Amino acid sequence: MSKLPTTDSPLVYSDRMLMDVLGTVRSIAMVGASANPVRPSNFAMKYLLGKGYRIIPVNPGQAGKEIHGQMTYESLDDISEKFDMVDIFRSSSAVAPIIDKAIELAPEKGIRVVWMQLGVRDDEAARKGERAGFTVIMDRCPKIEYARLYGELGWGGINSGIISSKRRKLTRKA
Repeated sequence: MSKLPTTDSPLVYSDRMLMDVLGTVRSIAMVGASANPVRPSNFAMKYLLGKGYRIIPVNPGQAGKEIHGQMTYESLDDISEKFDMVDIFRSSSAVAPIIDKAIELAPEKGIRVVWMQLGVRDDEAARKGERAGFTVIMDRCPKIEYARLYGELGWGGINSGIISSKRRKLTRKA
């Protein structure tokens, strides 16, 4: 039985499940990574690198170049090392072939998670991925979920300590 909801119903993932994924994944192939610093994929990549994840950018237009010091590949096929997760920063219409490729490469590469970014959803492709044994997450951002689940407050992923639910101790001046 699929863990995914029916088409167009809200997607609900437990915090425990998201924490399990974020806590066990170490390497991520980011399909649609961008060298443009104003693109969400660029920011998410930089953030996740800062959290200790190995990010492998995949972008045919940037293949052979570096993004945040990481060599960019044309396709998942071109990555020589193993990776745990495929993070899809592409339109929903591009998801099915990416999942098909992930299923094909899973035995060799060790892929066990497919994560589709905010606004990206393909229920049929997700069910196919689940049937292949993947954990599938749609319409979520691992950067945002990491920051939310691990108590970081700002979009920059910085826990400034300025905002707190703890009451300050009042001291009286003598």
